[in-house]
Amino acid sequence: MANSMAKLLFLSVTVFTSIFPAATSSSAGHDQGFRQCFQAILGNNTTSEVTFSKSSSSYESLLNSSIRNARFLSSSVPKPDIIVTPQSLFHIQVALLCSKKNNLEVRVRSGGHDYEGLSYVSHVPFLIIDLIKLRSITINMDEESAWVQSGATVGELYHAIAQKSKVHGFPAGSCSTMGVGGHFSGGGFGTIFRKYGLASDNVIDAQIIHVNGKILNRTLMGEDLFWAIRGGGGSSFGVITAWKIKLVHVPSTVTVFDVSRSLDEGATDLFHKWQTVAPELPAELFLHVVVGVSNSGSQGGKTAVLSFTGLYLGTPEKLLPLMQNSFSELGLQHNNFTQMTWIQSVLYFAGHSIDESLEVLLRRNQTSSSFKAKSDYVTEPIPLAGIEGLWNMLLLENSPFLIFTPYGGKMGEISESETPFPHRKGNLYGIQYSVNLVSNEEAPEHLDWLRRLYEYMAPYVSKFPRRSYLNYRDLDLGVNKRKMDYETAKSWGLRYFNGNFERLTQVKARVDPGNFFRDEQSIPPL
Repeated sequence: MANSMAKLLFLSVTVFTSIFPAATSSSAGHDQGFRQCFQAILGNNTTSEVTFSKSSSSYESLLNSSIRNARFLSSSVPKPDIIVTPQSLFHIQVALLCSKKNNLEVRVRSGGHDYEGLSYVSHVPFLIIDLIKLRSITINMDEESAWVQSGATVGELYHAIAQKSKVHGFPAGSCSTMGVGGHFSGGGFGTIFRKYGLASDNVIDAQIIHVNGKILNRTLMGEDLFWAIRGGGGSSFGVITAWKIKLVHVPSTVTVFDVSRSLDEGATDLFHKWQTVAPELPAELFLHVVVGVSNSGSQGGKTAVLSFTGLYLGTPEKLLPLMQNSFSELGLQHNNFTQMTWIQSVLYFAGHSIDESLEVLLRRNQTSSSFKAKSDYVTEPIPLAGIEGLWNMLLLENSPFLIFTPYGGKMGEISESETPFPHRKGNLYGIQYSVNLVSNEEAPEHLDWLRRLYEYMAPYVSKFPRRSYLNYRDLDLGVNKRKMDYETAKSWGLRYFNGNFERLTQVKARVDPGNFFRDEQSIPPL
């Protein structure tokens, strides 16, 4: 059906190009011209069902429904001229045609978790293709695979798998409201990635709509493009509408633990030891560290509090001797462990009670805070003096939040060039730094602190280039000029992709030489 509609679209291109003149420079002109174009192809009813202009009563609620960073809810943030919520692939094809005709840039939104809002913010006239209505999930247990449309959330995927099997899972992230479209295309890691690799490492096919409207699967797009969209960020190459993934096996029982220590309780020495222990633990064990500040320090002062939280794909009986041999300083005992199913561990790491109904994973909306984040990778243990300086930096801020994610395991077995995601062997752990911006008035103060923290960490993290994670998008690293060029883009491209950046630009030049799909950090054509 989609292919026949696509043929109709291509036959119509010449006709519609002659009907509608070039759009005017006003916002109203872009809006009106797009809707005329869309309506001429699909009719009044479909146009009113799937396109929403600023005058629509549903526009604001639809736009805000998938904004996961409250700093982009401000009235001063540029808004799209049109929001398109396609119900079919043909609607996307028409949207691409009509956006070109009316000089509208296209942003594609899956779940709205882009840290810098690039899936729904632009400073030129633009439209959003919001994939919220394209989120079907089809699981084939005989193949142990699933087709997942890009508008689905990670939570919806986990829920669908749990309905079919108690001993299958998927190695994606912990936040259940993330859209799979952006998450998979940027890599995507979670609590079992040391055992099974990234979400993108477990993608075996995909469906993408090319800049010219063609619908391509892995065979038709070719291995270069298939390589690029699994970690290189899909928004540079087309509209990825679906992913075929391979499910992974999980045990019927897993074990979770969480131990918190403040600086007064020896957290610094524990973290110093964690740096070398966590990346070398068996792949079945994930042990990350979450750091915040509290007023629970000695004499009521502020202190850093470190939570050592683990997931083990096995039973407490096997976990306890493993931890006593490798990290006895943590002092774990049987009463620290909680047994549960893997899907209950998904609830746990998403911040829900393990006794809560799995239906909570289907909730797409969440309370969003205003935040800014940055990331790093560490290849050598940070010395004690460096760690103590880090804690001192944290105590200068009221709401810092750091996550230290151990690598090793399967991640050290996959080549840096296997996919565009290069952060593999040699990395001890990754760091996410984030800060609550509180309000627009207070934001500059918190942003300044975060950037000073990032500067402080420079001697202790990866170098040449200093690496960052694409899914923790950071425009401080550099942005494309309106006339994009390779040299400018290298400022951020090498940090996200290292030696894979040049190959990504070559793929871009072949599949989108006119650079139609672009944003502040999209891949430029070489």
